[in-house]
Parts: sequence; structure tokens; C-alpha cells
Amino acid sequence: MTKLHLMTQGHPYWEETISLANRCSWRAGPLLAEKMKKNDFKEWERVCAACVGGKVAGFCIVAEKDELPEKYPFTPFIGFVFVAEEYRGKRLSEKMIQHGAAYACHLGYEQIYIMSGEIGLYEKYGFVKLGDFETIYGNVDQLFVMNIRQHPLDS
Repeated sequence: MTKLHLMTQGHPYWEETISLANRCSWRAGPLLAEKMKKNDFKEWERVCAACVGGKVAGFCIVAEKDELPEKYPFTPFIGFVFVAEEYRGKRLSEKMIQHGAAYACHLGYEQIYIMSGEIGLYEKYGFVKLGDFETIYGNVDQLFVMNIRQHPLDS
């Protein structure tokens, strides 16, 4: 059984999510782990954990900004989407993105964004490519947007 948790520091799955992020196969995982250890989040931002059988199987965040320079007005973002290898193929990324989008809609946003180098991945979840943008790291990534008006929050 899969359960999704929108978390802030102190949540029962917070430390386990930090642990997964630290040891995950993706180089951005440890960056999220550090961010979580420092509780480097705005009051409304959340970490979403997908738990399968009581264990954290994946994570993402809902945040004000991602890797775009400040000059761009786009907000909020889904970021740090990761599912542990042994849990892939169960649509956990899609479920976490939908849960995060529903939360952003609940906050009053009508659109949510995601940055990615992946081709054909986020379009199947309802995102549309806006274009290629230079990031704060000096590389170019794709910016996608999804309309989230009236997105039901499925707890």
C-alpha cells in the first residue's frame, strides 16, 4: 500500500527521507538531504514522501523556486523527484507529482512548474514544455508547466 506524506521538519518520515536522499543513486539526492537537515524551506514549502509498506520509497518537493535565475517569475515548482530503484514502475513519481500539484492548487496556484533534462517523461503527467532556459548552474534545462486548477487533493 502506497501512502503519500507532505512533510515539514519533525514529521515521522523526515529522517528516513533524509537517509534515502543521502544514499540514493542520483547526485542531487545529497543536496536535498542537506537542505532537509538545515530545514532550508519556506513556511509553505513541503517535502513529499511516497511510502510503500511503511518505508520511504521516493521523494520530491514543492518549492517556490528551482534552478532558474531570479529574473524569471515562475512559481511554484516540483523538484528533486526521485524513486528508489526497487520501487520503480509503480507510478510513484506520478503520484507524488499529482499530490504536490494538488497541494499547490490548495494554496491558490493555477500552474506548477518543473525543470528537467528528460525528454518525454513529464509530458505524460500533463506537463507542457515552455522552452529551454539557462539555469543558475550555467547549463540549459527544459522548463515545463502544468495547469492545476481544480486539482483534487487526494490524501
